[in-house]
This record gives sequence, C-alpha cells and structure tokens, in this order.
Amino acid sequence: MSFAGLNHTFLLIGSTIIALFMATAWNFIRIKSAKKPTNVKRIILPPIFMSSGALMFIFPEFRLNPYEIVEACVIGVIFSFFLIKTTKFEIRDNLVFLIPSKSFVFILFGLLLIRIVIKLIIGSAISFGETSGMFFLLAFSMIVTWRIAMVVKYRRLTNKLRS
Repeated sequence: MSFAGLNHTFLLIGSTIIALFMATAWNFIRIKSAKKPTNVKRIILPPIFMSSGALMFIFPEFRLNPYEIVEACVIGVIFSFFLIKTTKFEIRDNLVFLIPSKSFVFILFGLLLIRIVIKLIIGSAISFGETSGMFFLLAFSMIVTWRIAMVVKYRRLTNKLRS
C-alpha cells in the first residue's frame, strides 16, 4: 500500500469514527431536547448552523460537478423520508413537544451504516474531498428536508391550539 493509499484509509476510518461520534451525540441531544417544548426557532436552527460546513466548497478539492450535487441532494431527500415518517409532536399543557421515537436510534444508525457503505463504494472512485463534499450535501439535504417537514407539522399543531 502506498503512502497516498494509507493516507486515504486513515481519512476514511477517521471520518467514519467522527460520523459515529456525531450520530451518538445527536441522539443524546435529541433525547434531552424532547423534555422541553419546541418552537420554530429550535426546529430551524440546526440546519442554519450546519450550513457553515458549506465553506468547505471554497477549496477546490471539495468541489463537485453538477451530477454529483444532484445525486447527493436526491439521496439526502430520500433518506429524510425515514426521519419525517418517525417524527411526531404532541400537545401537553398547551405546548408542543417532540415525541422521541423509539425507532429513531435504529433509523439514525441504519442511515449512517448505509452512508458508510456508499462512502466505501464511491470512495474508491472519487477523491476523499469530493466524497466529503457529497456527504455534506447528502446530510444537509436530508436535514433541511426533514426540518421543513417538522415546521409544517409544528404549524399544523399550533394552528389547532389557536382554534
């Protein structure tokens, strides 16, 4: 194995470990936040904060061609349907709460596993930078779509509260 191949392997393993850590942290944050009532601000802030990751595209090694952009976004939207389907809200004491789904952990780690497999498959065909860019777009598309659906569900509930 050459130095470049070894470097690519370490990047792949390192990014996978970081993704596992982030998924685990995300799960704990979600469980903790379910104890507090939610609002539109709490729903839309995560993708806004995540958007700063798009600064990676300043560097040429992360840039994608139009086909890769569309592919990553479409897969992200498809993955979001699992999250949308399991996201439920409830009204308690005239406040809207997110109901923690028991299947959320399995969906989250299942999607992560699928992403890792796809990363291993396409990681050998395209550079690490392009792979990173594609998976950022995939995750961002997934979260934005999911959060838009959450806002719609939230608005429906708050409209019921007002009427």
